[in-house]
Amino acid sequence: MLKKCYLAMLSGSLLVSANAMAISDNTITFQGEVTDETCSVAINGNQATPVVLLPTVSSTDLAASGDTAGPVTFDIGLTGCTGDTTNATKISTVFVGNQVTTNGNLGNTGTASNVEVQILDTKGTEINLTNGFTGTGDLTLAAGDKEVSATYTAQYYANGKATAGTVEATMQYAVSYQ
Repeated sequence: MLKKCYLAMLSGSLLVSANAMAISDNTITFQGEVTDETCSVAINGNQATPVVLLPTVSSTDLAASGDTAGPVTFDIGLTGCTGDTTNATKISTVFVGNQVTTNGNLGNTGTASNVEVQILDTKGTEINLTNGFTGTGDLTLAAGDKEVSATYTAQYYANGKATAGTVEATMQYAVSYQ
């Protein structure tokens, strides 16, 4: 009888411990997707650690909060897709910003102050990255096609009178197939 009681107490404490570990701050969540379609993804043709170079602009171009300057386009390109030969495949670009500002832009980790990097979607509309972004169906791979691309824009955004210095911001990207 004592062994059964001890076993029940031990089992109960393991369940409580497992539950406590599952909801702790050191939990890693893994997410993914299995799909019939696969492609290689590149930014401006670069598959490994892509960099989008913004032009040099004057601090006077970013003199007041809300001013924008230096727009530059970048392509999310998919190549080597397996391709459905009879149906089009809708593909969505997914962005998750690092150090997203209260304006929903990418925070600057460089030395210029009051400057953010704003991303515009394929239609030229500002993207608010606060909760991430999914460009639902912004890429459509036509039946039988093996590649497709979408063009986005990055630009400087002033959150006050900008001062001279470097600008650097980062975001993660992925694609999701429908």
